[in-house]
Amino acid sequence: MKKVLYSIILFSTLSNCFAGVGRSFDFYQAARNKPINLLYAAQELVDSGFYYSSVPLVKEYLVTARRINSSGLDKVLEKLINEVGIKQFEMLPIKILKRSKAPTIKYILAKKMFRRGKYKQALAYLNGTIPRHHQIKPFALNLEGSLFNFIKNKGNAIAAFKECISRSESMMGKGGLKDRQMEINRDFCLVGMGRVYFNNHKYDEAKSVYLDLSKDSYIWPEILFEEAWNSFYLKNYNRALGKLVTYKAPILSYVYNPEVEILNALTYFELCMWDDVNKTIERFYTKYGDAYRIVQKFLSKHRKDYRYYYLLAQSKKDGKVRGEGTLNNMLAFIVRDPVFLEMYDSFKRASNEMSRVDKINNRYQRYLARQLKTSLTLERDLIGAYVRSSLLDLRNGVQKSLEGMSSIKLEMLKQKKNALYNNREHVTKKRGNIRNLRRTSKQYFWEFNGEFWADELGDYVFSLKSRCEE
Repeated sequence: MKKVLYSIILFSTLSNCFAGVGRSFDFYQAARNKPINLLYAAQELVDSGFYYSSVPLVKEYLVTARRINSSGLDKVLEKLINEVGIKQFEMLPIKILKRSKAPTIKYILAKKMFRRGKYKQALAYLNGTIPRHHQIKPFALNLEGSLFNFIKNKGNAIAAFKECISRSESMMGKGGLKDRQMEINRDFCLVGMGRVYFNNHKYDEAKSVYLDLSKDSYIWPEILFEEAWNSFYLKNYNRALGKLVTYKAPILSYVYNPEVEILNALTYFELCMWDDVNKTIERFYTKYGDAYRIVQKFLSKHRKDYRYYYLLAQSKKDGKVRGEGTLNNMLAFIVRDPVFLEMYDSFKRASNEMSRVDKINNRYQRYLARQLKTSLTLERDLIGAYVRSSLLDLRNGVQKSLEGMSSIKLEMLKQKKNALYNNREHVTKKRGNIRNLRRTSKQYFWEFNGEFWADELGDYVFSLKSRCEE
């Protein structure tokens, strides 16, 4: 009964909005006659829970209306974007987005400026335009902290990230997807503080912040690599190696990051352990040597077929092995990415809305289904574009790592030759000693079988002594 009443109210309102158009109901003719009707119809759709169906109407109103009803538009946008996310609107041109004064749109504009490297303009969109308790505020603070970090304003960056953590935590407790989004945002802000300290060569402060990131976090596996770099710059090479060896744990087998082996090789290099450097190099080329060629061939074949990339990722998410080993490993990494997961959840919600629209029994059902299909197609293509972009990034990362490893190999051969000529080549049977360990009050200590751990995962530490002075 409720659903029947729901649709009667909704579509009687649509009839009033588009009165006089005729029995065939021409949406675009209605838009030309009176664009404000698009906004009224979108408002009814949003209030009735047909969020994705309303997106094309709001976009069309933004584009076609000569004068914008700011208060009505902003009210619709705030509620709508809270449900469908910002991706649908990020595709709109800047001049169209500027027609709205909604805080969420200001955030979208700031993101677009950030991507273009216009950091001060991005900050201008955020400065004083988003209320403290607004739903988008935690994400805006995250962006603000990153912007201040890029322009090397350490104090404001730290302040923004701290407030981001506080705002994110204060908005948790609603359950479901929103809590997960706030939790991930909070963790990124925590890591953001660590990055600020790292960029300012405050490695001890960065280490302390990184240790506060829970191993239950969605983003912890990728941040482990940053922790290893921080330990490397602290010259705590045993700790760096320990962080990196954690990637060999079965639970992290999906992580695809060739730079892990680069840092492994650099760390062994700093310890003058040439055989270990060489083994790392060989392992790297075995795993990543053909990766660039394989991915480049795949991308060239499928170009910008976003539907294909979406279906590929969907298949992988369902647990199927797709393509050659390298591609399969990359896809396994991509479909666990928090951004991908959020976009995929959004697409599923849009698909569920379609099942509701299909049950409507009146002359507007086909029109509404067309609008929803437009949103669904864009959601699908956004996912496909993200998968393709991620593959491009991984391909470029492989290429960069191949160049870096070649440099390490050449330098290693040079240093090894010098050591041989100076009679400094040693073979040490005992590789580790507890006296070589360093730890903080946040790191516990157990000893077994010559290995040392600080809780179960992520704090493994080697106990090697440098051979550079032997």
